[in-house]
Amino acid sequence: MNAIAKLILKARKIVFKFGSNTLTGGDGRINSTLLAEFAEQADAFLKQGKQIVIVSSGAQVAGLSAMDRWDRKRDIHYRQALCAVGQVKLMNAWEKAFTPQGIHIAQILLTRDDFTDNTRTLNMRNTLFTLVDEGIVPIINENDSVSVEEIKIGDNDTLAAQSAILWSADLLVLFSDIDGLYDKNPRNHADAQLTEEVRDITAARRSATGETAGGEADGGAGEFGTGGIITKLDAAERVVSYGIPMILAHGGRKRALESLADGTGQGTAFLA
Repeated sequence: MNAIAKLILKARKIVFKFGSNTLTGGDGRINSTLLAEFAEQADAFLKQGKQIVIVSSGAQVAGLSAMDRWDRKRDIHYRQALCAVGQVKLMNAWEKAFTPQGIHIAQILLTRDDFTDNTRTLNMRNTLFTLVDEGIVPIINENDSVSVEEIKIGDNDTLAAQSAILWSADLLVLFSDIDGLYDKNPRNHADAQLTEEVRDITAARRSATGETAGGEADGGAGEFGTGGIITKLDAAERVVSYGIPMILAHGGRKRALESLADGTGQGTAFLA
């Protein structure tokens, strides 16, 4: 059993983060097949006594799938309006995925202020504990329709790390569109090697450039993503400092969660 499989086996409370590029298909729309497959795998985890929280990107791209005439608009008000429209579509997609499993979901929208105000933080924590104790899967996203620079968390890698710490999770899993952290970009270099375990995040950060990874985890982060490899290393550093390990893996692989759990899937484990 490899390190990733051991981490998943041991963990009871797991936060899963899905990036925009992971959630969308080739047509730019929410990949309902991927969501349904994950919900089925998550149901098996819940039946094992594990608890799950999801941090989900995808509101803006879901908004564009509904309001494609806004595709070229870059005004911040249109971007926020897109997120407001898309958040409904995104949650409907998640609800449709979990309904066949008989699992209820809950929506939690947050801003940076929610993590800096002690009363709000306590309320958020209590809400999370209540939901998961009742077998409900919370789905967290940044409240993009009202967030401006002053209150914006910035990216959902950071939000996922903050949520994992808030909930006292046992494990954070970042589902991206690559298999993990590479020594160089696997899309440009056939000899790129996957790093299976990282214990020195500072050293990994020093070597992290556009050549370290590809896709969403690259410096560019893709069309709709806001995170890059640095934000993922930031997230790892943040949670590991609290004793929470992190896994970076490809969320678009067939039965991705199951394969990570049985040791056949690839990924990078970030450990203390």
